[in-house]
Amino acid sequence: MRPTARMSKFIFLFLSFLSFSKVIAQETSVFTAQVFDVTDSSPLLGGSVYWEGDVQSGVVTDVEGRFQIDVKSLPARLVVSFIGFETSMRVITAKDLEKSQRFFLKPEEMSLDEIIIQERRPDEQVRNMETSKVTVPIATIKNIPALFGEVDLLRSLQLLPGVQTAGEGTTGLFVRGGSADQNLVQLDGAPIYNASHFFGFFSVFNPDALDQVELYKGNMPASFGGRLSSLIDVTLREGNNQQIHGEGGIGSISSRLTLDGPLFSDKSTFVISGRRTYADVFLKLSKDEDLRNNKLNFHDLSAKLSFILSEKDKLTISSYQGSDFLGLDDEFGLGWTNWISSAQWSRNISDKVFFDLQGYHSRYNYRVEFVDPDTGFEWKNKLSETGAKAQWTWLQSDNFQSYWGFQSQLYHFAPIELNPAENSSIESINTNPKNGLLNSVFGGLTYEITPKLSAEAGVRWGLFNQIGNGVDYIYEGNTVGPDIPVTDTVNFKVLENIKFYQGLEPRIAFRYLINEEFSVKAAYNRNFQYVQIASNSSAGLPIDRWILAGTYVPPIRSDQISLGLFHNFDENRWEFSVEGYYKDLRNVIDLRNGAQVLFTDNVETELLTGNGWAYGAEFLLRKNIGKTTGWLAYTYSRTWREIPGISLGQKYNPRFDRPHDITLVLNHEFSPSWSAGLTFIYTTGQAVSFPIGVYELDYQAVPLYSDFRNEDRFPDYHRMDASVTYKNADKGRKWRGSWNFSVYNLYGRKNPFAYEFREIYNNDFRYDSAEDGPVVSTRQGIVMTYLFTFLPSITYNFEF
Repeated sequence: MRPTARMSKFIFLFLSFLSFSKVIAQETSVFTAQVFDVTDSSPLLGGSVYWEGDVQSGVVTDVEGRFQIDVKSLPARLVVSFIGFETSMRVITAKDLEKSQRFFLKPEEMSLDEIIIQERRPDEQVRNMETSKVTVPIATIKNIPALFGEVDLLRSLQLLPGVQTAGEGTTGLFVRGGSADQNLVQLDGAPIYNASHFFGFFSVFNPDALDQVELYKGNMPASFGGRLSSLIDVTLREGNNQQIHGEGGIGSISSRLTLDGPLFSDKSTFVISGRRTYADVFLKLSKDEDLRNNKLNFHDLSAKLSFILSEKDKLTISSYQGSDFLGLDDEFGLGWTNWISSAQWSRNISDKVFFDLQGYHSRYNYRVEFVDPDTGFEWKNKLSETGAKAQWTWLQSDNFQSYWGFQSQLYHFAPIELNPAENSSIESINTNPKNGLLNSVFGGLTYEITPKLSAEAGVRWGLFNQIGNGVDYIYEGNTVGPDIPVTDTVNFKVLENIKFYQGLEPRIAFRYLINEEFSVKAAYNRNFQYVQIASNSSAGLPIDRWILAGTYVPPIRSDQISLGLFHNFDENRWEFSVEGYYKDLRNVIDLRNGAQVLFTDNVETELLTGNGWAYGAEFLLRKNIGKTTGWLAYTYSRTWREIPGISLGQKYNPRFDRPHDITLVLNHEFSPSWSAGLTFIYTTGQAVSFPIGVYELDYQAVPLYSDFRNEDRFPDYHRMDASVTYKNADKGRKWRGSWNFSVYNLYGRKNPFAYEFREIYNNDFRYDSAEDGPVVSTRQGIVMTYLFTFLPSITYNFEF
């Protein structure tokens, strides 16, 4: 062979090898990028990415909006899409493989009007496995008319079926016949023991700082436990990693500001949010000198830091601090504080296995001070919960997913201290601490048995120990009561076991898809609760006494079954659902008549234990799409207790039994600048005990009550609120503002807050004999107190 021929063959083989190597390189190359929302630079989870003409090559973005997709040949057109956003198509060349790329998706014009559809799949109600669960978009919460113009998370949840309120001006929730302390309210995985400001007028959550809110009214995932009635899972939002962003508002009673953005680089972000009321500022403007010296304020501050440690690891750190204070003329002071911290490490072990490790600490304390030379005192108390939780999640296939893990919770209820002032006639009071340790293991799975039938099952096993440092009292005859003497006191050292309980908590749910728009769901779940409130107030007070399960107070057990029908129609524009439930309660507690629980170290002597049950039906009609959105809800529910020693052992209704509850929520957008909201609430009055007579004791009239508890009711409660929002035209400027005008109690309904039974002088309940002259007539009467009638407010909201 001639040299030229050999050279030609060599060149041909060499070029063939290069071409083959290039093909191999292309086949093994990977294109990496992230997908963001252009409006706030937040990552988009669950976006679809594929090469044009090859949908089978598609991948899905992760929690950070990241994706990796194999490259076969370049240049090629890449398609990136997300529900509610415009699709992005970009030509990818070999040069784009050299560094990670970013895609910014713009919301569709229609999705800007349909605020709910961005948060939920259109057919989510019909197709998902979750029963008795509601996800409330933050945008929807912000559009609901509010008291004093202060948008409130818990008050918004009261508008949902199956959720009732304690009364006018309170955020306490009663879910499906459960008391307020049977709700697990948590922020980024950390429990909150008092979720209210201003004695319950507002919740501790600043909506500007929130990402999402999920309410479980039953069938909670096995990864959650410790409460019977509901889970309110609140998540703080993360900052965007591209630029500083801010939003806030100036209202009639408070102002707020939230800032977020990159921290050190695009792999770390921060969010910090603050809010403070200035009611005490207005008090100083009063002509009444007594009012000018009063103090009334609250503030809260939250922050969240996020760090991308690697392509598989992420760390988030959250913290919240909130404080309230009421002071009356430098003589009386009441303050309470929440402090919550949590951290979570998330790791993608593989494409199908994920691991989450979380630690948290939640602390709540209050302090009462009364300044008086003869009867002055300081009263304080605190409680805390510290916990750790590990969870593994395995997405084995589209038809089968599972999770498992464990959780440990340490409860510490410090001694109640009442310390008298110098020369005070008040005696000091000190109780013993209470401590508990709850260890739980859990697991669950979701399995699509057929295209129409899916099942979800889980189990949680809790092991609870009441532990020392502490004491236990031995009563005569092993019977507990206020008149039964203590025969012995047993002291326990630190971590020494006092009492042990364990409980298995199974849960199972089924969903049958009748057709694309209609499904049937059924569920059963059991829960145990080892910590609860002993209080005679249904609304919830800052000084409520929390108690642990122990020798004389067993944990509460709840069994709930539910059945629901879910139907979407008119191309998912409308949703309709009806759910029925029955709940059985064991070892539920209530107070004896005349019980005193705040300062006693023998709180078990003031409690009675028995059973309870609740049942009801919840109807919901919701419109998600269009200029007009909102929902109409009706709930029929009954709640009963049967506890020996109360109502002669016969069944009775707790105060939060309210058979009928109707709510209407409407939002309408007239134009990009003008929108309006309307809410209407009607509910049966709460159950109460009114006096049946009066008797005289030591020359004073004392009301006489029946042996049967809560046989009377307040008048039915109803109220209408309205709001109008004006948004400044968006002209591409960084600063965007809006004005909100709202009216609470539009038609001035005088809903009763409390009734007082007392003597009326001269037929005038305001009569003061010291100022108005001699008393010529006296009679027994009823004085009703109401809080609000027609109450307008204005708020300026801004974003930059």
